Amino acid sequence: MVQQLIRDEKFTNIQKAQAGLTRLFTDAERSLSFYRVMKSDRSLGVLVPDNLWMSFIEDLEALSSPNYRENIRKARKDKKIYSSKQVKKILGL
Repeated sequence: MVQQLIRDEKFTNIQKAQAGLTRLFTDAERSLSFYRVMKSDRSLGVLVPDNLWMSFIEDLEALSSPNYRENIRKARKDKKIYSSKQVKKILGL
Protein backbone atom coordinates (compact mmCIF):
# COMPACT_ATOMS: atom_id res chain seq x y z
CA MET A 1 0.00 0.00 0.00
CA VAL A 2 1.87 3.05 -1.27
CA GLN A 3 0.29 6.30 -0.22
CA GLN A 4 1.18 9.80 0.78
CA LEU A 5 0.85 10.18 4.52
CA ILE A 6 -0.05 13.86 4.62
CA ARG A 7 -3.03 13.28 2.32
CA ASP A 8 -4.57 11.07 4.97
CA GLU A 9 -4.48 13.59 7.81
CA LYS A 10 -7.80 14.72 9.25
CA PHE A 11 -8.42 17.29 11.96
CA THR A 12 -10.64 17.35 15.02
CA ASN A 13 -10.87 19.51 18.10
CA ILE A 14 -10.22 18.25 21.60
CA GLN A 15 -13.91 18.36 22.58
CA LYS A 16 -14.93 16.09 19.69
CA ALA A 17 -12.00 13.77 20.41
CA GLN A 18 -12.98 13.47 24.06
CA ALA A 19 -16.64 12.89 23.22
CA GLY A 20 -16.12 10.37 20.42
CA LEU A 21 -12.74 8.72 20.71
CA THR A 22 -13.96 5.28 19.62
CA ARG A 23 -15.76 6.77 16.60
CA LEU A 24 -12.62 8.65 15.55
CA PHE A 25 -10.46 5.53 15.74
CA THR A 26 -13.07 3.54 13.80
CA ASP A 27 -13.30 6.21 11.11
CA ALA A 28 -9.52 6.54 10.88
CA GLU A 29 -9.06 2.78 10.52
CA ARG A 30 -11.79 2.53 7.86
CA SER A 31 -10.41 5.45 5.83
CA LEU A 32 -6.70 4.58 6.37
CA SER A 33 -6.12 7.99 7.91
CA PHE A 34 -5.27 9.61 11.24
CA TYR A 35 -6.56 12.57 13.24
CA ARG A 36 -4.60 15.60 14.42
CA VAL A 37 -6.25 16.84 17.62
CA MET A 38 -6.35 20.62 17.95
CA LYS A 39 -7.11 23.06 20.76
CA SER A 40 -7.32 26.77 19.97
CA ASP A 41 -5.42 26.35 16.67
CA ARG A 42 -2.63 24.45 18.45
CA SER A 43 -1.84 20.82 17.75
CA LEU A 44 -2.03 18.63 20.86
CA GLY A 45 -1.22 15.30 19.25
CA VAL A 46 -2.28 12.66 16.78
CA LEU A 47 -4.76 9.78 17.02
CA VAL A 48 -3.41 6.88 14.96
CA PRO A 49 -5.43 3.66 14.56
CA ASP A 50 -3.63 0.46 15.52
CA ASN A 51 -3.34 -0.91 11.97
CA LEU A 52 -1.58 2.25 10.78
CA TRP A 53 0.62 2.34 13.90
CA MET A 54 1.74 -1.27 13.34
CA SER A 55 2.60 -0.39 9.73
CA PHE A 56 4.71 2.56 10.96
CA ILE A 57 6.54 0.32 13.44
CA GLU A 58 7.24 -2.28 10.75
CA ASP A 59 8.66 0.39 8.44
CA LEU A 60 10.81 1.88 11.20
CA GLU A 61 12.19 -1.53 12.13
CA ALA A 62 13.06 -2.24 8.50
CA LEU A 63 14.75 1.14 8.12
CA SER A 64 16.82 0.53 11.25
CA SER A 65 18.38 -2.55 9.62
CA PRO A 66 21.82 -1.82 8.12
CA ASN A 67 21.35 -4.70 5.64
CA TYR A 68 18.02 -3.32 4.45
CA ARG A 69 19.49 0.16 3.95
CA GLU A 70 22.48 -1.31 2.10
CA ASN A 71 20.16 -3.25 -0.21
CA ILE A 72 18.24 -0.05 -0.95
CA ARG A 73 21.51 1.78 -1.68
CA LYS A 74 22.61 -0.95 -4.09
CA ALA A 75 19.23 -1.06 -5.81
CA ARG A 76 19.30 2.70 -6.35
CA LYS A 77 22.72 2.43 -8.03
CA ASP A 78 21.52 -0.36 -10.34
CA LYS A 79 20.15 1.20 -13.51
CA LYS A 80 18.60 -2.01 -14.83
CA ILE A 81 14.87 -1.71 -15.48
CA TYR A 82 12.47 -4.61 -14.92
CA SER A 83 9.01 -4.94 -16.41
CA SER A 84 6.11 -5.78 -14.11
CA LYS A 85 6.02 -9.21 -15.71
CA GLN A 86 9.68 -9.81 -14.80
CA VAL A 87 9.13 -8.61 -11.23
CA LYS A 88 6.16 -10.94 -10.81
CA LYS A 89 8.24 -13.84 -12.11
CA ILE A 90 11.13 -13.02 -9.74
CA LEU A 91 8.71 -12.82 -6.81
CA GLY A 92 6.90 -15.99 -7.85
CA LEU A 93 3.55 -14.25 -8.34
